[in-house]
Amino acid sequence: MISYTIYLFSMIVFVFRLLDITQFIETFTFEFQTGLIGSICIDIALIVLFGLPHSIMARAGFKKYCKRIVPPSIERSLYVFITSITLIVLSCLWQPIYSEIWNIKTNFGIYVTYSIFLIGFILAVVSTFLIDHFELFGLKQAWNFLRKTEAHTTEFATPSLYKLVRHPMMLGIVLVLWGTPLMNAGHLLLSIGMTLYIIIGTFFEERDLIRTFGEKYLNYKRSVPMLLPFFTLNRNIKKD
Repeated sequence: MISYTIYLFSMIVFVFRLLDITQFIETFTFEFQTGLIGSICIDIALIVLFGLPHSIMARAGFKKYCKRIVPPSIERSLYVFITSITLIVLSCLWQPIYSEIWNIKTNFGIYVTYSIFLIGFILAVVSTFLIDHFELFGLKQAWNFLRKTEAHTTEFATPSLYKLVRHPMMLGIVLVLWGTPLMNAGHLLLSIGMTLYIIIGTFFEERDLIRTFGEKYLNYKRSVPMLLPFFTLNRNIKKD
């Protein structure tokens, strides 16, 4: 429950950073006088700091190793905790670069971009509940441990949104990253970096899913696009 609470806090801080309403989190943010190149280097390092442990800890091999050290009931909570901490660090130490890339000032444009943001946010949240929100964030595992009940084996399923794209939660995050009427260079760097991380991380995640579910997932991959609805290049996939 502690890791989940920290996760919720990390999401609030990250969303405030994206929306550039740092007056609510200025106590936790730090800007260094490093110049443009220094700011870019710090920001890239923060993306790597978030992405590397997030990806490594999500791999099946690491999970197997981790369960030798910590109880299986808290393995997922540990993953959520570390992910949340690195996201908080990214949000608080991110160095803004204020050069404008675009600045939409019409009411219609502002409504459209914030609608994209809101749709992405809702899509990301709803997607977690479609698969199992409480298992995804480690709450179910801890609850099963306290009740001394066995966890059920995860079965392959494609509920609603997962019939549209294979990773609706990731699609939602991408929309959140890019749905803004004011895009400055710092936000652009964050959006590009996190989008690239999502694409790369999804590639490795799908390798694990193919190993776990085999031909079922391969058939799913052939017929359903990864992130862009109605757009797939996976017609001739063979098993790794």
